[in-house]
Amino acid sequence: MARIMGAARALPHVSTQAAVIDVIRAAGTISRAGLIEETGLTGATISTLVRRLIDDGLVVETGRAESTGGKPRVLLELNHTARYAVGVHLDHGGIVYVLTTLGGGVVAQMSRAGAGVQDPPDVVDRMAREVAALLASAGVDPARVSGLGLVAPGPLAPASGMRVTPPSMRQWEDFPLDRALEEAVGVPVLLDNDATAAALGEHWSGRAGARATFATVYMGTGLGAGLIVNGGAYEGVSGNAGEIGHICLDLDGPECWCGSRGCTEALAGPAAVVAAARADPAVASAAGLDRRRTPARSTAAAQFAAVARAALRGHDGARALLDRSARYVAVATRTLANVMDLDLVVLTGPSFAIAGSVYLPAIQDELDRSFFSRSTHSVTVRISPVATTAAAIGAAAMALQHELVPQRGMLRLPDRGEEHAGANG
Repeated sequence: MARIMGAARALPHVSTQAAVIDVIRAAGTISRAGLIEETGLTGATISTLVRRLIDDGLVVETGRAESTGGKPRVLLELNHTARYAVGVHLDHGGIVYVLTTLGGGVVAQMSRAGAGVQDPPDVVDRMAREVAALLASAGVDPARVSGLGLVAPGPLAPASGMRVTPPSMRQWEDFPLDRALEEAVGVPVLLDNDATAAALGEHWSGRAGARATFATVYMGTGLGAGLIVNGGAYEGVSGNAGEIGHICLDLDGPECWCGSRGCTEALAGPAAVVAAARADPAVASAAGLDRRRTPARSTAAAQFAAVARAALRGHDGARALLDRSARYVAVATRTLANVMDLDLVVLTGPSFAIAGSVYLPAIQDELDRSFFSRSTHSVTVRISPVATTAAAIGAAAMALQHELVPQRGMLRLPDRGEEHAGANG
């Protein structure tokens, strides 16, 4: 149990109550004595906090632990239906909605048409109606919803939402997405990128096990990574940490939409695979990408899925394109693992959901052969069991964490220039 608790204990929670909730969440079930041991709080403080959480309906007593000679200890767990959260993954090709319990369990989900070329205000109005329909389908009172997590492909800017956007979503630049949806839905909305949310979902649900530090590699329409460090999401200065899709793998490579050259995404992302497939008549035909058979509004992710299905059916040309992509993604993942000194990488996102059987062995082999610290420890690579909806599930977890176990921001040291200017002023 100590390994499971370590991550929660290390987090910079804003309150002792937040720390206690997080330890109970991480443990699944735990006694009051266990809480004292894992948090370092006094017995009186734990007794007061637990009583308050029970009175608020957030925690319930759930039987007793096996006796070790004395009186059996009463076990505590979260009351999973005390709160709910909505997670929304907005992308050009589709919008995924999930409703989760306090513990991250999915109770309702649905997929709808993506943002496409619609004007952002029209999409937001539609999203508000679809969130209402999701809650109605599950019979959940909106008053029990803690908040709504909204995620989209990065990069994002904290002050203006989707300031720099992938080519397919250029109309969203400078649109105040989170504020607009919060006004339309009537619950607090948090905005983040999809890769970070997917990582947080793996952590919150316990699917990453006892690890306090790990990464997800997310492939949907694009390619990115989410980082969990000491039990919390590491987002960087602007919320855009983990952009492995924009690691340069070829200085003279193709131009990327980000403005650089030879990025992983430009060489090996879903759109790059689709472009290569279209350039090969045999692969295009096998995947149904010839002009006569491809729907005009088919997205890059959908077309990538068609190439992947052709590869899995045994088409050599399609398989060769995926193998090439997988080698590039493997090198980018090794770079991430070297920088972060990881021992777990989770592959997630809709593109990995369909093609993970090709990418996983290539990434695992690259790490086994070339990971810098391989003589000290190995790196495990696995596919998320909820890869298709991981970003939306993580978005809901983001909303739950924000309300129930908020963390302090990182300590900011004074800037010497500012200090000097103040002294002279």
